[in-house]
Amino acid sequence: MLVLAVVPVIFAAASPLQRGREFLWFVGGMAGVVALSLLFVQPLLKAAAPPLLAPRDGVRWHRLGGMAIVGLVALHVGALYAYSPDDITDALLLTAPTPFSVYGVISLWCLVLTAVLAATRRALNFDQQLWSILHSVLAVAVVGAGAVHAIQIEGAMEDMSKIAICIAALTATTGAVIEVNVLRPLRLRQRSRRA
Repeated sequence: MLVLAVVPVIFAAASPLQRGREFLWFVGGMAGVVALSLLFVQPLLKAAAPPLLAPRDGVRWHRLGGMAIVGLVALHVGALYAYSPDDITDALLLTAPTPFSVYGVISLWCLVLTAVLAATRRALNFDQQLWSILHSVLAVAVVGAGAVHAIQIEGAMEDMSKIAICIAALTATTGAVIEVNVLRPLRLRQRSRRA
């Protein structure tokens, strides 16, 4: 699992296309690559606990992973904005001529909404089931749009490892959504009937 997440980062950092790039461009691009790799690991922390982690540890690491992804995406956008304010402003206003920027912006705003809802969840008194469905829908949107954003960019990411991490992130997220919202509740209901 870690190899699949780390290899795209190593290939992108070692890409010949990074030579001569300015520091802000390199930092912004690499922050996006690391965030993409974390999108693969993130759903597994929650959905695979147990058996990989104790339930409380899974939730704690899932929250930390979410905060890391938000921080990396903020660094991705912030560093690229500092390097080229006009390009990022056009992208955020959906007026950029590059199709990949639209998917990046969709993923960004779904991530922002996820973070806001997670931070205000208790204050808004969300029901657990409603929260789980909302969080799952937004997670699929973040990962789906983020994967399309990455695949459409022709840059430092090596093609095969980029496609592999995008498929892995989509598969892990879809599997986690099914596990958390369908399979786990079914198992709990069956156990309660037997008890």
